Amino acid sequence: MRKKALTGRALPRPLLIVVLGLPGAGKTTFARALSERLGARHFNTDIIREELGLSGRYSPADKERVYEAMAAHAKAALRENQAVIVDGTFYHPSLRAPYRQMSADAGCPLHWIQPEAPEALSRRRVSRQRPHSEADYDVYLSIRKAWVPLEEGHLRLSSDESPEQMVDKALAYLRAQYPGL
Repeated sequence: MRKKALTGRALPRPLLIVVLGLPGAGKTTFARALSERLGARHFNTDIIREELGLSGRYSPADKERVYEAMAAHAKAALRENQAVIVDGTFYHPSLRAPYRQMSADAGCPLHWIQPEAPEALSRRRVSRQRPHSEADYDVYLSIRKAWVPLEEGHLRLSSDESPEQMVDKALAYLRAQYPGL
């Protein structure tokens, strides 16, 4: 049974949620499902990479362009008083810092949510064709090696659960901070 979107009355607006993690962790599936439940705008690095004509290009400069473009989309939505969910690896603090600043500039709450999967599950996921994502197991290994753990408090979710279960846990996490959600 499909659950209806929340009205957003109890949800602070604007609101920024960053979904981060390794390739194959289930970030996009989760972020899409959460955005539907919250009525939030969803921006994804893989889709933005395609829109910029950067498919297959992962140099530091290309990654920076993708994350900057996603930040511009998110800022515009926050200015429109919307809830925003962005998803990407955000494997390094330099990729996370602009979102901290964006949250401060917009005067809105920022939440970090990290879906995680056992390596074997991530490997299976990145081994099959996925819409928009080009990450394969070599990319997974490269990002895992470069991964810098998130320092601030955040919600960690196991993506070997269903997207619905993950969304329910995320909503419980948000409800603890926003009663009435």
